[in-house]
Amino acid sequence: MAYPDTSRLRALLDQFYLYSQLQSEYGAKGIEPLLAQAEQALQPILDALKVLPVDAALAAQEPNDLKSIRALRPSGVRRFWTQIDLAVYREKLEGALFGRIAGNILGAPVENTPLEYMANLSRENGDPFPPVDYWKAVPQPYQLHNNTSPRERYTRTKMNGVPVDDDLTYTLLGLLIVEAYGTDFTTDDIGRAWLKYLPFAYTAEEMTLRNLRAGIPALEAGAIDNPFTEWIGADIRSDPWGYLAPGYPELAAEMAYRDAYLSHRRQGIYGEMMFSAAIAAAFHVQDPLEAVRVGLTEIPANCLLAQAVAWALNEAPRIQSYRQAREAVDQRFPGMSTVHTINNACLTIFGLAIGGLDFTRVIGETVAMGLDNDCTAATAGSIVGAILGKSGIPAHWYQHFNNRISTYMNGVPELALTDVIERFTEQAMRVYAHHSR
Repeated sequence: MAYPDTSRLRALLDQFYLYSQLQSEYGAKGIEPLLAQAEQALQPILDALKVLPVDAALAAQEPNDLKSIRALRPSGVRRFWTQIDLAVYREKLEGALFGRIAGNILGAPVENTPLEYMANLSRENGDPFPPVDYWKAVPQPYQLHNNTSPRERYTRTKMNGVPVDDDLTYTLLGLLIVEAYGTDFTTDDIGRAWLKYLPFAYTAEEMTLRNLRAGIPALEAGAIDNPFTEWIGADIRSDPWGYLAPGYPELAAEMAYRDAYLSHRRQGIYGEMMFSAAIAAAFHVQDPLEAVRVGLTEIPANCLLAQAVAWALNEAPRIQSYRQAREAVDQRFPGMSTVHTINNACLTIFGLAIGGLDFTRVIGETVAMGLDNDCTAATAGSIVGAILGKSGIPAHWYQHFNNRISTYMNGVPELALTDVIERFTEQAMRVYAHHSR
């Protein structure tokens, strides 16, 4: 995949901005009409760009409807468990949820920062890098993350309960959706829940929420004025479906599809489906990469994401460090957004490959790789956490959770983690009862 060179256009737009400021400072007249003229000239070009015909053969390999997606997926194990062993499930659920939280908190203060920035922060703190514990201290400690939690709350010295993050909020929102609408919830139900609970969102979710508030139907909301439909936003919403369909990757992927379709298309949908299935599989398999391979069987065999994941799995034995992983991904996907589904999925795989069943190494190496590293470490932590169970996660990663998780959802400022575990368990049993018929 080769992206067009937009550097000259970006430079020209920068010149418009800079000279409009300079000429305004010099008292020049007639600036606004010229800028309006530029906007009027660009808008038709943008409109034409949006409706350019796409590659028909590629589109045929990357459908957006579930029936066609399933028709193009490779063979695979669709279901491992026929019933839930409660003791096994609870242990693995706690491992998956705590693993997700730990990976997310570790990555949140350094999300999308350069590798050298993170290495230098570790050096300033007197800590090893890749990290083996939460950051000792972070810059701008009082700045609010997601408009809610001060950044210092993501450090090992100031943590008191699980602080807010959108990755974790969507995990909890998935639980609320199934509680409210049942196991056969629809994309329309997802839209209703977003309108009820989400005060704000980012990228694809922000565009979709804006469209929903404007009265656009849920099945159309994700496709209008939304250039972010292949970014990672749906991917980060994978976990609740894996938790609710443990050992049942096909069903986890189906629930993920209904969620992802609200805001994403093609790779965006496939990312959520694949990782939901992988997390469901992680309740059964013993190898994190085997869980990913199971997840891969729930998306079209020849889509771009599947090709990238196959490359990452093949390359994984040769990747020995976070730096090698990042260099490999940057070389493979030059120019790709740092929050795209594809490149971040590959880093997640490399983190799982390097760390194996060493939880600390999995999330530490994944965060050290950069890009959208709170998301990638959260997903990697969820997968390996489900395999290990809570007992396999070193206690320092969860000792300051204090049975509290904060959210920015309307009307749901905080939940008890014990309550979240109980409610996921109740709904997973409900899912299995419904699908045992």
